[in-house]
Amino acid sequence: MQSSIPTIAAADVHAALDWRLLVDALRAAFAAGATAPVRSSHAVTPEGDRLLLMPAWDGVGGLGVKIVTVFPRNRERGLASVGAIYVLMDGATGHPVALIDGEALTLRRTAAASALASTYLSRPDARALLVVGTGALAPHLAAAHCAVRPIDDVMVWGRRPDRAEQVAATLSAQGLPARAVARLDEGLMHACIVSCATTSREPILLGAQVRAGTHVDLVGAFTPEMRESDDTLVARAEVFVDTYAGALKEAGDLVQPIERGAFARERVRAELAELATGARAGRRTRDEVTLFKSVGTALEDLCAARLVAQRFR
Repeated sequence: MQSSIPTIAAADVHAALDWRLLVDALRAAFAAGATAPVRSSHAVTPEGDRLLLMPAWDGVGGLGVKIVTVFPRNRERGLASVGAIYVLMDGATGHPVALIDGEALTLRRTAAASALASTYLSRPDARALLVVGTGALAPHLAAAHCAVRPIDDVMVWGRRPDRAEQVAATLSAQGLPARAVARLDEGLMHACIVSCATTSREPILLGAQVRAGTHVDLVGAFTPEMRESDDTLVARAEVFVDTYAGALKEAGDLVQPIERGAFARERVRAELAELATGARAGRRTRDEVTLFKSVGTALEDLCAARLVAQRFR
């Protein structure tokens, strides 16, 4: 093992991963493919503390694993409940190459994957973006979408208006044309792209309120019990996923309507790898509603980690 392995902090991760650079790298990674087993989850304590492992390798020198801990009781200790680190290894020797901040890596690659999907699924002239949710991912989603489409109006909506104002102010300070909106339906009336990242267990986006031609990016609901869209929206839309294996197992936005018979699994048009290779088409008409559901895949982590390490060196 190397005597000194570089540790790459969050600020360096964000600085290394330019949005267009990362989107293009992810496009190539999905087209090339990698082995990325569905994440494994282990109970650490009876109180609900868990360890998650997300490995991936690509057969051409890339090998790594994201180690995530979820300790809900950390809130009582004044600590974050989720911790993450990425261990990047040499694919030829198996030796560690770098330790990378896992939270920053996840934020960056998740938003970039949504932007990658948008290049296939949103209208090329999309100018109005609505971000639903005000968590840590929200400003990254806005910036990533703005990097691939000519957005000149970024709307932010959240259940807490003060948080929506804060996110909009953060984006404005970054030079993006951002504003908070008081009503979700107001934002939906104008949006060409809707990017939703919440922890909701009940539908927030209703099919009846989404206008024709909209691209809907669903990021937040990552368990079968969570929902961000109603059955009407899923049934109305042309549906795409990051991976069949992950989304059809973990995404409540698809799992629930499939179980109820409101949506058929066969109606999922494509996963990102098929879009990246051109095996299947994305948006076909100007007026269709497209929906992209992501739950994340270790392929994205490996791609982003290798890019960080290359630029860091």
